[in-house]
Amino acid sequence: MLGVGHDVVDVRAFEEQLGMPGSRMRALFSARELRQVRMRAEQKHDGEAVHLAGRWAAKESVVKAWCEALGAAVSPYTLDDTPWASIEVLNEANGCPRIVLGIDVESRLRKSVGAHVFGDAKPEPDLRWLVSISHDGGIASAVVMLCAQ
Repeated sequence: MLGVGHDVVDVRAFEEQLGMPGSRMRALFSARELRQVRMRAEQKHDGEAVHLAGRWAAKESVVKAWCEALGAAVSPYTLDDTPWASIEVLNEANGCPRIVLGIDVESRLRKSVGAHVFGDAKPEPDLRWLVSISHDGGIASAVVMLCAQ
């Protein structure tokens, strides 16, 4: 294991942010994520906010696990340039979540982690994400682990 990230989101506050006039919160999610969330909310007979909040917690957890893999003082992105929509949290056919990174993000991850953890011996390691998302009451939570294979 190279890094672990955990995040919690207040679903009500997140839903308020989604509904604010001019809010760009939905732009933080890919079209595939938004489509899956709509389908999941219909299937579960609940709102989209709880599912988006869980995915948001997972995205934050991805960045935290990545930062831990690089060392406490290093961050792959700033708050202003994190490509949130390219850090996708998608469901497998069985409903289990998985992390899918856009090509640029995946390349940056492999180069940064490879150079930091493995040096020149293995500059682009085989990496894998483990993710768990849950929600209870008004809280959504996610734990993500970044592992080398």
